[in-house]
Amino acid sequence: MKTQPDNGTTESMNAHNRIALGMKRILISLGIVVVMIPHGMSAAGLSPVNLGTTDHFMILSGAAITSTGGGIINGDVGASPIAGSAIGLNAAQVNGTIYTVDATGPAGSVMAPAMLTTAKGDLTTAYNEAAGRTPVPSGDYLNPNGGNIGGLNLGPGLYKFDTTASITGADVTLTGGPNDVWIFQIGADLQVGSGIHVILAGGARAANIFWQVGTSAVLDTFCVFKGTIMADQSITMGTSSTIEGRALTSIAGVVFNASGGSLPAALQEPPRFTHISRTGANSVTVVLATTTNVQLTLETCSDLVLTNWSPIATNIPVTSPWTNIDNTAMASVTQRFYRAFLTFITP
Repeated sequence: MKTQPDNGTTESMNAHNRIALGMKRILISLGIVVVMIPHGMSAAGLSPVNLGTTDHFMILSGAAITSTGGGIINGDVGASPIAGSAIGLNAAQVNGTIYTVDATGPAGSVMAPAMLTTAKGDLTTAYNEAAGRTPVPSGDYLNPNGGNIGGLNLGPGLYKFDTTASITGADVTLTGGPNDVWIFQIGADLQVGSGIHVILAGGARAANIFWQVGTSAVLDTFCVFKGTIMADQSITMGTSSTIEGRALTSIAGVVFNASGGSLPAALQEPPRFTHISRTGANSVTVVLATTTNVQLTLETCSDLVLTNWSPIATNIPVTSPWTNIDNTAMASVTQRFYRAFLTFITP
Protein backbone atom coordinates (compact mmCIF):
# COMPACT_ATOMS: atom_id res chain seq x y z
CA MET A 1 0.00 0.00 0.00
CA LYS A 2 1.40 3.39 -0.95
CA THR A 3 0.58 6.65 0.82
CA GLN A 4 1.24 10.02 -0.80
CA PRO A 5 0.67 13.37 0.94
CA ASP A 6 -1.34 15.98 -0.97
CA ASN A 7 -0.29 19.48 0.10
CA GLY A 8 -0.16 18.19 3.65
CA THR A 9 -3.94 17.96 3.95
CA THR A 10 -5.06 14.78 2.21
CA GLU A 11 -3.90 11.22 1.78
CA SER A 12 -5.08 8.54 -0.65
CA MET A 13 -4.74 4.77 -0.80
CA ASN A 14 -5.77 2.30 -3.50
CA ALA A 15 -6.51 -1.36 -2.78
CA HIS A 16 -7.43 -4.25 -5.09
CA ASN A 17 -8.40 -1.76 -7.85
CA ARG A 18 -11.98 -1.86 -6.58
CA ILE A 19 -12.08 -0.06 -3.25
CA ALA A 20 -10.86 3.49 -2.76
CA LEU A 21 -10.28 4.72 0.77
CA GLY A 22 -9.90 8.48 1.07
CA MET A 23 -9.05 10.39 4.23
CA LYS A 24 -9.26 14.11 4.78
CA ARG A 25 -8.19 15.88 7.95
CA ILE A 26 -10.49 18.75 8.90
CA LEU A 27 -10.99 19.18 12.64
CA ILE A 28 -10.91 15.40 12.79
CA SER A 29 -10.08 12.73 10.21
CA LEU A 30 -12.52 10.72 8.17
CA GLY A 31 -12.33 7.54 6.13
CA ILE A 32 -14.32 6.90 2.97
CA VAL A 33 -14.88 3.51 1.36
CA VAL A 34 -16.16 3.64 -2.20
CA VAL A 35 -17.24 0.52 -4.08
CA MET A 36 -17.65 1.11 -7.80
CA ILE A 37 -20.80 -0.52 -9.19
CA PRO A 38 -21.33 -0.32 -12.96
CA HIS A 39 -24.58 1.11 -14.22
CA GLY A 40 -26.49 -0.66 -16.94
CA MET A 41 -27.06 0.84 -20.35
CA SER A 42 -30.36 2.64 -20.85
CA ALA A 43 -32.84 0.34 -22.51
CA ALA A 44 -35.29 1.49 -25.15
CA GLY A 45 -38.94 0.83 -24.40
CA LEU A 46 -41.29 1.73 -21.59
CA SER A 47 -40.59 4.56 -19.22
CA PRO A 48 -41.34 4.04 -15.51
CA VAL A 49 -44.65 5.30 -14.12
CA ASN A 50 -44.18 8.70 -12.49
CA LEU A 51 -45.39 8.24 -8.92
CA GLY A 52 -44.91 11.87 -7.94
CA THR A 53 -45.08 12.48 -4.21
CA THR A 54 -46.25 8.92 -3.51
CA ASP A 55 -42.70 7.74 -4.16
CA HIS A 56 -41.63 7.67 -0.50
CA PHE A 57 -44.73 5.81 0.75
CA MET A 58 -44.48 2.07 1.27
CA ILE A 59 -48.17 2.15 2.25
CA LEU A 60 -50.62 4.86 1.19
CA SER A 61 -54.27 4.10 1.81
CA GLY A 62 -57.68 5.62 1.25
CA ALA A 63 -59.18 3.86 4.28
CA ALA A 64 -58.08 1.89 7.35
CA ILE A 65 -54.64 0.31 7.61
CA THR A 66 -54.89 -2.80 9.77
CA SER A 67 -52.34 -5.31 11.03
CA THR A 68 -52.35 -8.35 13.28
CA GLY A 69 -48.69 -8.72 14.11
CA GLY A 70 -47.14 -7.64 10.82
CA GLY A 71 -43.39 -7.04 10.60
CA ILE A 72 -41.26 -3.98 9.92
CA ILE A 73 -42.15 -1.47 7.20
CA ASN A 74 -39.19 0.31 5.60
CA GLY A 75 -40.70 3.47 4.18
CA ASP A 76 -43.38 6.00 5.02
CA VAL A 77 -47.03 5.23 5.76
CA GLY A 78 -50.08 7.44 5.24
CA ALA A 79 -53.87 7.37 4.98
CA SER A 80 -56.29 9.93 3.57
CA PRO A 81 -59.06 11.01 3.79
CA ILE A 82 -59.73 8.65 6.70
CA ALA A 83 -58.85 9.76 10.23
CA GLY A 84 -55.49 8.92 11.73
CA SER A 85 -57.18 6.71 14.31
CA ALA A 86 -57.81 4.18 11.50
CA ILE A 87 -54.08 3.49 11.15
CA GLY A 88 -53.42 0.33 13.14
CA LEU A 89 -49.64 0.51 13.10
CA ASN A 90 -47.17 1.91 15.61
CA ALA A 91 -44.03 3.96 15.22
CA ALA A 92 -41.79 1.05 16.27
CA GLN A 93 -43.14 -0.94 13.33
CA VAL A 94 -42.39 1.75 10.76
CA ASN A 95 -38.84 2.64 9.75
CA GLY A 96 -40.07 5.93 8.35
CA THR A 97 -42.87 8.38 9.18
CA ILE A 98 -46.58 7.75 9.72
CA TYR A 99 -48.54 10.66 8.19
CA THR A 100 -52.13 11.42 9.18
CA VAL A 101 -54.83 13.95 8.29
CA ASP A 102 -55.54 14.79 11.93
CA ALA A 103 -54.21 14.46 15.46
CA THR A 104 -55.80 11.07 16.19
CA GLY A 105 -53.03 8.97 14.67
CA PRO A 106 -50.63 6.57 16.43
CA ALA A 107 -48.10 7.98 18.89
CA GLY A 108 -45.24 9.61 16.99
CA SER A 109 -47.24 10.18 13.80
CA VAL A 110 -47.07 13.47 11.91
CA MET A 111 -50.19 15.43 10.93
CA ALA A 112 -49.86 16.48 7.26
CA PRO A 113 -53.30 16.68 5.59
CA ALA A 114 -52.20 18.89 2.68
CA MET A 115 -49.26 16.64 1.85
CA LEU A 116 -51.48 13.55 1.95
CA THR A 117 -54.06 15.19 -0.32
CA THR A 118 -51.30 15.92 -2.83
CA ALA A 119 -49.98 12.37 -2.59
CA LYS A 120 -53.44 10.86 -3.14
CA GLY A 121 -53.87 13.12 -6.17
CA ASP A 122 -50.53 11.97 -7.54
CA LEU A 123 -51.62 8.36 -6.99
CA THR A 124 -54.73 8.96 -9.09
CA THR A 125 -52.59 10.50 -11.82
CA ALA A 126 -50.11 7.59 -11.74
CA TYR A 127 -52.92 5.00 -11.74
CA ASN A 128 -54.60 6.59 -14.76
CA GLU A 129 -51.31 7.00 -16.56
CA ALA A 130 -50.45 3.32 -16.12
CA ALA A 131 -53.96 2.23 -17.13
CA GLY A 132 -53.83 4.39 -20.23
CA ARG A 133 -50.46 3.27 -21.58
CA THR A 134 -50.52 2.38 -25.28
CA PRO A 135 -50.30 0.72 -27.70
CA VAL A 136 -52.97 -1.65 -26.41
CA PRO A 137 -51.26 -4.99 -25.71
CA SER A 138 -52.00 -7.87 -28.07
CA GLY A 139 -50.73 -11.37 -28.75
CA ASP A 140 -48.60 -12.73 -25.91
CA TYR A 141 -48.99 -9.45 -24.01
CA LEU A 142 -52.79 -9.68 -23.80
CA ASN A 143 -54.13 -12.06 -21.12
CA PRO A 144 -50.91 -14.15 -21.13
CA ASN A 145 -51.55 -17.81 -20.32
CA GLY A 146 -55.24 -17.07 -19.89
CA GLY A 147 -54.55 -14.63 -17.07
CA ASN A 148 -52.41 -16.88 -14.84
CA ILE A 149 -48.75 -15.98 -15.27
CA GLY A 150 -47.48 -18.54 -12.75
CA GLY A 151 -44.64 -20.52 -14.32
CA LEU A 152 -43.93 -17.93 -17.03
CA ASN A 153 -40.73 -16.00 -17.72
CA LEU A 154 -41.75 -12.53 -18.86
CA GLY A 155 -39.55 -9.96 -20.52
CA PRO A 156 -40.09 -6.22 -20.04
CA GLY A 157 -43.16 -4.67 -21.58
CA LEU A 158 -46.79 -3.64 -21.22
CA TYR A 159 -49.14 -6.50 -20.30
CA LYS A 160 -52.93 -6.33 -20.16
CA PHE A 161 -55.46 -8.53 -18.37
CA ASP A 162 -59.10 -7.93 -19.26
CA THR A 163 -60.29 -9.24 -15.89
CA THR A 164 -58.43 -10.94 -13.02
CA ALA A 165 -54.69 -11.61 -13.12
CA SER A 166 -53.27 -14.42 -11.02
CA ILE A 167 -49.92 -15.91 -10.10
CA THR A 168 -50.64 -19.40 -8.85
CA GLY A 169 -49.24 -22.90 -9.20
CA ALA A 170 -45.65 -21.76 -9.82
CA ASP A 171 -43.43 -18.72 -9.49
CA VAL A 172 -43.22 -16.04 -12.17
CA THR A 173 -39.85 -14.73 -13.38
CA LEU A 174 -39.31 -11.23 -14.78
CA THR A 175 -36.10 -11.12 -16.80
CA GLY A 176 -34.50 -7.90 -18.00
CA GLY A 177 -31.91 -5.25 -17.28
CA PRO A 178 -31.80 -2.69 -14.45
CA ASN A 179 -33.51 -0.03 -16.57
CA ASP A 180 -36.20 -2.24 -18.11
CA VAL A 181 -39.83 -1.63 -17.15
CA TRP A 182 -42.85 -3.90 -16.61
CA ILE A 183 -46.40 -2.49 -16.44
CA PHE A 184 -49.33 -4.81 -15.77
CA GLN A 185 -52.79 -3.39 -16.57
CA ILE A 186 -55.28 -5.52 -14.62
CA GLY A 187 -59.00 -4.98 -15.17
CA ALA A 188 -60.16 -6.61 -11.92
CA ASP A 189 -58.34 -8.39 -9.06
CA LEU A 190 -54.72 -9.45 -8.65
CA GLN A 191 -54.42 -12.81 -6.88
CA VAL A 192 -51.01 -14.12 -5.75
CA GLY A 193 -51.01 -17.66 -4.34
CA SER A 194 -49.53 -18.90 -1.09
CA GLY A 195 -45.77 -19.37 -1.23
CA ILE A 196 -45.48 -17.85 -4.72
CA HIS A 197 -42.40 -15.78 -5.55
CA VAL A 198 -42.01 -12.99 -8.09
CA ILE A 199 -38.42 -13.66 -9.17
CA LEU A 200 -36.24 -10.96 -10.75
CA ALA A 201 -33.49 -12.03 -13.15
CA GLY A 202 -30.86 -10.37 -15.31
CA GLY A 203 -30.64 -7.26 -13.14
CA ALA A 204 -34.38 -6.44 -13.17
CA ARG A 205 -35.40 -4.14 -10.33
CA ALA A 206 -38.58 -3.89 -8.27
CA ALA A 207 -38.45 -0.11 -8.73
CA ASN A 208 -39.43 -0.59 -12.39
CA ILE A 209 -42.37 -2.97 -11.90
CA PHE A 210 -45.91 -1.55 -11.71
CA TRP A 211 -49.18 -3.41 -11.09
CA GLN A 212 -52.25 -1.27 -11.92
CA VAL A 213 -55.17 -3.15 -10.34
CA GLY A 214 -58.77 -2.31 -11.27
CA THR A 215 -60.24 -3.59 -8.01
CA SER A 216 -58.26 -5.30 -5.20
CA ALA A 217 -55.01 -7.21 -4.72
CA VAL A 218 -54.39 -10.18 -2.42
CA LEU A 219 -50.89 -11.44 -1.64
CA ASP A 220 -51.43 -14.79 0.07
CA THR A 221 -49.37 -16.23 2.92
CA PHE A 222 -45.62 -16.74 2.51
CA CYS A 223 -45.50 -15.16 -0.96
CA VAL A 224 -42.59 -12.91 -2.01
CA PHE A 225 -43.76 -10.01 -4.14
CA LYS A 226 -41.93 -7.36 -6.15
CA GLY A 227 -43.16 -4.04 -7.51
CA THR A 228 -45.56 -1.18 -6.84
CA ILE A 229 -49.24 -2.06 -6.55
CA MET A 230 -51.69 0.75 -7.39
CA ALA A 231 -55.14 -0.61 -6.54
CA ASP A 232 -58.45 1.17 -6.92
CA GLN A 233 -59.83 -0.73 -3.93
CA SER A 234 -57.96 -2.72 -1.24
CA ILE A 235 -54.64 -4.51 -0.83
CA THR A 236 -54.22 -7.48 1.52
CA MET A 237 -50.80 -8.86 2.44
CA GLY A 238 -51.09 -12.25 4.13
CA THR A 239 -49.19 -13.65 7.08
CA SER A 240 -45.46 -14.19 6.44
CA SER A 241 -45.63 -12.60 2.98
CA THR A 242 -43.07 -9.96 1.98
CA ILE A 243 -43.07 -7.13 -0.52
CA GLU A 244 -40.33 -5.02 -2.05
CA GLY A 245 -42.33 -2.20 -3.56
CA ARG A 246 -45.38 -0.22 -2.51
CA ALA A 247 -48.99 -0.86 -1.50
CA LEU A 248 -51.02 2.14 -2.71
CA THR A 249 -54.82 2.19 -2.62
CA SER A 250 -57.18 4.89 -3.85
CA ILE A 251 -60.45 4.14 -2.02
CA ALA A 252 -60.32 1.16 0.34
CA GLY A 253 -57.83 0.01 2.97
CA VAL A 254 -54.65 -1.97 3.36
CA VAL A 255 -54.21 -5.10 5.48
CA PHE A 256 -50.55 -5.52 6.44
CA ASN A 257 -49.96 -8.91 8.04
CA ALA A 258 -46.73 -9.39 6.09
CA SER A 259 -43.49 -10.26 7.82
CA GLY A 260 -41.78 -7.36 6.06
CA GLY A 261 -42.22 -4.62 3.51
CA SER A 262 -39.72 -2.20 1.99
CA LEU A 263 -39.56 0.45 -0.68
CA PRO A 264 -37.77 -0.77 -3.81
CA ALA A 265 -34.04 -0.18 -3.86
CA ALA A 266 -32.76 2.52 -6.17
CA LEU A 267 -29.84 2.02 -8.53
CA GLN A 268 -26.91 1.48 -6.23
CA GLU A 269 -24.96 4.57 -5.28
CA PRO A 270 -22.12 3.72 -2.92
CA PRO A 271 -22.07 5.79 0.28
CA ARG A 272 -20.20 9.04 -0.32
CA PHE A 273 -19.28 11.46 2.45
CA THR A 274 -20.34 15.00 1.54
CA HIS A 275 -19.82 16.80 4.85
CA ILE A 276 -18.21 16.18 8.21
CA SER A 277 -17.59 18.60 11.06
CA ARG A 278 -17.23 18.66 14.81
CA THR A 279 -20.42 20.23 16.15
CA GLY A 280 -19.75 19.94 19.88
CA ALA A 281 -17.14 18.88 22.37
CA ASN A 282 -18.15 15.24 21.99
CA SER A 283 -20.16 15.21 18.76
CA VAL A 284 -19.50 15.11 15.03
CA THR A 285 -22.03 15.61 12.24
CA VAL A 286 -21.59 13.24 9.30
CA VAL A 287 -23.51 13.62 6.02
CA LEU A 288 -23.53 10.99 3.27
CA ALA A 289 -25.04 10.75 -0.19
CA THR A 290 -26.29 7.17 -0.48
CA THR A 291 -28.70 4.78 -2.13
CA THR A 292 -32.13 5.19 -0.56
CA ASN A 293 -34.20 2.34 0.88
CA VAL A 294 -31.11 0.18 1.43
CA GLN A 295 -29.57 -0.60 4.83
CA LEU A 296 -26.62 1.69 5.56
CA THR A 297 -24.06 1.04 8.30
CA LEU A 298 -21.75 3.78 9.56
CA GLU A 299 -18.62 2.78 11.48
CA THR A 300 -15.81 4.66 13.18
CA CYS A 301 -12.36 4.15 14.70
CA SER A 302 -9.45 6.35 15.75
CA ASP A 303 -6.46 4.50 14.28
CA LEU A 304 -7.48 2.58 11.09
CA VAL A 305 -6.68 -0.77 12.72
CA LEU A 306 -9.07 -3.23 11.08
CA THR A 307 -10.17 -4.83 14.34
CA ASN A 308 -10.98 -1.46 15.94
CA TRP A 309 -13.83 -0.40 13.64
CA SER A 310 -17.14 -0.24 15.50
CA PRO A 311 -20.66 0.55 14.21
CA ILE A 312 -22.31 3.75 15.44
CA ALA A 313 -25.44 3.75 13.27
CA THR A 314 -27.50 1.39 11.14
CA ASN A 315 -30.34 2.92 9.16
CA ILE A 316 -32.40 2.57 5.99
CA PRO A 317 -32.43 6.14 4.61
CA VAL A 318 -35.52 7.12 2.64
CA THR A 319 -33.87 10.33 1.45
CA SER A 320 -30.36 11.26 0.36
CA PRO A 321 -28.24 12.92 1.68
CA TRP A 322 -28.50 11.24 5.09
CA THR A 323 -27.23 12.87 8.29
CA ASN A 324 -25.94 11.26 11.47
CA ILE A 325 -24.66 12.91 14.65
CA ASP A 326 -21.90 10.87 16.27
CA ASN A 327 -22.06 11.52 20.00
CA THR A 328 -19.25 9.06 20.72
CA ALA A 329 -16.52 11.38 19.39
CA MET A 330 -14.65 12.39 22.53
CA ALA A 331 -12.93 15.77 22.60
CA SER A 332 -9.75 14.08 23.83
CA VAL A 333 -9.42 12.08 20.59
CA THR A 334 -7.45 14.17 18.10
CA GLN A 335 -8.44 12.20 15.01
CA ARG A 336 -11.30 9.92 14.01
CA PHE A 337 -12.00 7.92 10.88
CA TYR A 338 -15.36 6.96 9.38
CA ARG A 339 -16.45 4.40 6.81
CA ALA A 340 -19.86 3.33 5.51
CA PHE A 341 -21.26 0.41 3.57
CA LEU A 342 -24.58 -0.88 2.23
CA THR A 343 -26.27 -4.19 2.96
CA PHE A 344 -28.84 -5.36 0.43
CA ILE A 345 -31.61 -7.38 2.07
CA THR A 346 -34.13 -9.18 -0.11
CA PRO A 347 -37.51 -9.24 1.65
